[in-house]
Amino acid sequence: MTLRNPIVKAATFEGLAHRGLVTDALVDYHEAVARGGVGMTTLAYCAVSDDGRGAPGEIVVSDVAVPGLVRLAEVVHGHGAAAGIQLGHAGPVATGTGHNGLAPSRVFAPQAMRYTRAATDDDLKRVVQAFVDAARRSVDAGFDAIELHFGHGYLISAFLSPKLNRRSDRWGGTVDNRARLARHVASEVRAAVRNQVAVIAKFNMADGVPGGLCLDDSLAVARLLASDGTLDALELTGGSSFENPMYLFRGEAPIAEMAETFPRVLRPAFKLTAKRFMREYPFEEAYFLPYARQFRDAVDMPMILLGGVNRLDTVERALGEGFALVAMGRALLREPDLVRRWQSGDAGDGRCVHCNKCMPTIYRGTHCVLVPADQRPGVRLRARH
Repeated sequence: MTLRNPIVKAATFEGLAHRGLVTDALVDYHEAVARGGVGMTTLAYCAVSDDGRGAPGEIVVSDVAVPGLVRLAEVVHGHGAAAGIQLGHAGPVATGTGHNGLAPSRVFAPQAMRYTRAATDDDLKRVVQAFVDAARRSVDAGFDAIELHFGHGYLISAFLSPKLNRRSDRWGGTVDNRARLARHVASEVRAAVRNQVAVIAKFNMADGVPGGLCLDDSLAVARLLASDGTLDALELTGGSSFENPMYLFRGEAPIAEMAETFPRVLRPAFKLTAKRFMREYPFEEAYFLPYARQFRDAVDMPMILLGGVNRLDTVERALGEGFALVAMGRALLREPDLVRRWQSGDAGDGRCVHCNKCMPTIYRGTHCVLVPADQRPGVRLRARH
């Protein structure tokens, strides 16, 4: 796959699907980013099965979803950008959609006030096949790259975590065993799609919680994945939607805004407990770069830098240091045409102020709250759905 430039719109959940299908608003959202100049835009988050959804408004990659996916990919290609699709199973995070979230072990999910369900061998066989089927459908729909979600406390990430994975069978215990599911999914997807598309993985370098996946273990897993030869690149990330989301976002935690998304009766309780779940970390430009450099140096595979990239000089430095691509999320949510602005000669920093107030908007269509409503991608079409 050849991209027109090395800037990728990161897979940031749009909240614009309807009944698991692509909508006009979702197409409009990605069209704006493609028109804005990125090398590739990534459709997120797409569940490989209904029980793999982590939130309402997500696509489920079923046969009936393919026509909409075809349309989205064609629109993106029409603006000269490549189209990527993120495939995942939310695992323990799926407790938020009414399921007893599938997990390596039975653990308590405080967000839903229920326990997860420990996956059986049959469950894992079904999930792996769901990844394969979704990958094949993505190829049929015309996508250029498949991004497998191996991060953020989702199912495969949970298996990598010694805190969440308490198993004593072949799926747990040692690093090799905890990495088995990630390797198996990558291998089966690669065999299914061959070299028709690029296959990358969004991969946790650290979970950001005591007892979770740490740097030494994640480096060992990355080396195993590289030795298998099934992936074309790793997009390096961290944090957990299940346990510590602010480790990924950094900056102010939008607790008051998140509380408004809960039923009124639950808001006081959320505000009392949220500081434990939504810990604040100082924002700094390219905050994952120190960890990412260790992967770049230790693992023989192309690496994609992610995390707080808001400046052109950061992009240039990352590429100069040997990163293959740079992924941007919130900066492009604030300015879908940021890349075009830089190409025009205006090298000013992205206008994202890292307030993180975009986070609670995922339940009504992810957007930057600083952008006027009539200027947001998809807003003119959202009312149809």
